[in-house]
Amino acid sequence: MEYRGVVLDVDGTVVRGDEAIPGALDGLAAIEDAGLDRLFVSNNPTKAPPAYESRLRGAGIEVSTDEIVTSGTTTTVFLADEHPGARTFCIGESGLHDQLREAGLELVGPTDDPEVVVVAIDRDFHFDDMRDAYVALRNGAQFYGTDPDIVIPTADGDIPGSGAVIHAVAGVAGREPDAILGKPSPVAQGIVLDRLGLPPEDVLIVGDRLDTDIAFGLDAGMGTAVVRTGVTDDAALANSEYEPDHVLDSLGDIGQVLFA
Repeated sequence: MEYRGVVLDVDGTVVRGDEAIPGALDGLAAIEDAGLDRLFVSNNPTKAPPAYESRLRGAGIEVSTDEIVTSGTTTTVFLADEHPGARTFCIGESGLHDQLREAGLELVGPTDDPEVVVVAIDRDFHFDDMRDAYVALRNGAQFYGTDPDIVIPTADGDIPGSGAVIHAVAGVAGREPDAILGKPSPVAQGIVLDRLGLPPEDVLIVGDRLDTDIAFGLDAGMGTAVVRTGVTDDAALANSEYEPDHVLDSLGDIGQVLFA
């Protein structure tokens, strides 16, 4: 299969913390040699594309903001289209709050009759936040999560992600989110394919998570490759409903797919 574009997960695939994962730079060079268009697509909503550009450049990866999509991107694009200017209560970190404001949404408190509630990773999440989310949702506000990642890889090991916070809020609210907007959602698929300007069958996605990256690719009709440098190991592969087209030890082995 000859691909024309590649979607690259970031954490666990290209970098861990602020360092490039061994083999990642070689893999990116192979992608460049193959002449593929690329997008870096992260389910981290806390940093906008310019911050990701700085982070990736610090790891030795030359990239532009146009090549970066985050779950903050998908969330703000969706909300700006579907709920322009909506009164929005957000559980999330300051970087997500800034992105929502820049998209024209009005950030309000839980008792200010919010129309939309957005929930994401918040490393200061505590009981008061869960209470506030319950108050914000009890009058019928729309409920959105940025991404479903229960745990995320960091330089110091895996930590709870947005999915863990979303589950806590869903539990106390007694309702599931109306949509989760990062990978593998149809919203994210549409934004990514629109950015690449390619049909899904011409695109390969490479990531470390079966339930987000590989599910994203399979649902959209892309080629799929999972790497073992993040959260997926042999046990996860054996027990998952999502079967990737390729299993790679690292992004450095991407040439086996591109030049086979």
